[in-house]
Amino acid sequence: MSNSLKLRGGLVIFCLILSVLAIAPTLTQGNLPQWWLNTFGPIQLGLDLQGGMHLVLGVDVDKAVESRVDTVIDQTETLLREKDIIFKRVERRQGDRLVVLVYDQEEGAKVDALMAEDFPSLEAETFSGVGGYIEKHYRLSDGEIENIKDYAVRQALETMRNRVDQFGVSEPTLQRQSGNRILIQLPGVEDPERAISLLGKTARLEFKMVDETANIQDAVAGKLPPGTQLLYERNINRSTGAETETPLVVVDKTVLTGDLLSDANVRIDTRFNEPYVAIDFNAVGAKRFDQITAANVGKRMAIVLDDTVYSAPVIRERIAGGSAQISGSFTSQEATDLAIVLRAGSLPAPVKILENRTVGPSLGQDSIDKGIKSIWVGGVLVVLAMLIYYQLSGLVAVAALSLNLLFISAMLSMFGATLTLPGLAGIVLTVGMAVDANVLIFERIREEIRLGRAPKLALDSGYSKAFLTIIDANLTTLLAALVLFQFGTGPVRGFAVTLSIGIVASLFTAIFVSRVIFDLFLKGRDIKRLSI
Repeated sequence: MSNSLKLRGGLVIFCLILSVLAIAPTLTQGNLPQWWLNTFGPIQLGLDLQGGMHLVLGVDVDKAVESRVDTVIDQTETLLREKDIIFKRVERRQGDRLVVLVYDQEEGAKVDALMAEDFPSLEAETFSGVGGYIEKHYRLSDGEIENIKDYAVRQALETMRNRVDQFGVSEPTLQRQSGNRILIQLPGVEDPERAISLLGKTARLEFKMVDETANIQDAVAGKLPPGTQLLYERNINRSTGAETETPLVVVDKTVLTGDLLSDANVRIDTRFNEPYVAIDFNAVGAKRFDQITAANVGKRMAIVLDDTVYSAPVIRERIAGGSAQISGSFTSQEATDLAIVLRAGSLPAPVKILENRTVGPSLGQDSIDKGIKSIWVGGVLVVLAMLIYYQLSGLVAVAALSLNLLFISAMLSMFGATLTLPGLAGIVLTVGMAVDANVLIFERIREEIRLGRAPKLALDSGYSKAFLTIIDANLTTLLAALVLFQFGTGPVRGFAVTLSIGIVASLFTAIFVSRVIFDLFLKGRDIKRLSI
């Protein structure tokens, strides 16, 4: 018995010391040695307590479908030329449809055979003859369209996660919601505009050849040559800082995309002491860039990001090695953000901000103050009730309650859980539930004393008889909390986290710690009655 008590007492002291070590970074605001902070971090506060941003983004999945069709068109043109199939042109219609214009039925049959072999996800539709040509119509299957849309949302979520990680936000929340939506919560963000710009930027990097033969005035008036588009080049006056836009006609077909990038970094141009973004292509991109520059020496290539031309330099010579640079009179912050989105990858489809809410730190601090106040009020009421009803034995329950709150805080720190406003509500609920097990035990002990049992025997019998009831009640609540955590989102999960941790801490303090306290008090003493 003596050895068992020492072991149990040692375990309680160990848990107490470990909890104090874990909670210290939170109480001291991190003013501790670095090894301590590396081992135990402060409790992370959620968006509603720390302040920050709440965004709901909608992914334009139809654009992802159109992009896939455009890719198929580019591949189809290449294959038709390789197979020596005579065709007039290939174009996209109605978003998810592809049309190949050929001159006769024989070439049309060759196109059907090629499309069936190389693009099984396309379904052939009825063809028609227009203006002496034969149109072969194909569309993406319904299953393929759904796969593209689902992939677009999942890829957008992953891209957003990469951007947030490089943005440096601690404990962000990114979740997929119904209706092609993405929920993003960024606690502690001090520059909402920069965050919105960083997350909402599609960052589709394209390299297009400039059409030098086009008439700019006609293009601005809407008269564009076939197969071209009008974009605007961003220019910033280095002396005045004024930003202007220059119209530029580029070939509609993209010769290279940012999907083939391997890295992007900010560097300083020593000539003007201005930052620029240096980009490196992967092996496939480097080979393609080498071929493009070799075939277009003396021509201008436009570097386009989200339909804005950042620069359109003349290709002086063949560029091997797969390196290029994006310059445009950036500020240091703009260059850094551009490098981040290029490294994280472009979004597969544009996103729109459907909901934007900012929670101020002052509101969060007010919630913390009121939450802590409610915990104190609830705790004091519970303490008074236990002391009045169970007299000196109530002190044991009070000690267990105090340790319960300490253990909850320590586990939040050690597990890296995020404390939210509903989480504080869960702690308040735990304060009320914390002494419930003690009440069951104490009532059992009272019954045994009424039957004439000695204090030590009444104590043993009370704990053993109440044990199964306590375990059953708390386990069912714990299962409900785990279900809330698994299937809930946002506030519901915050509540489930603290409720789950609180139940585990309550079981430990009520059944184990309180019994150790009683045994320490009764050890070596001949007690005739318990103050219960």
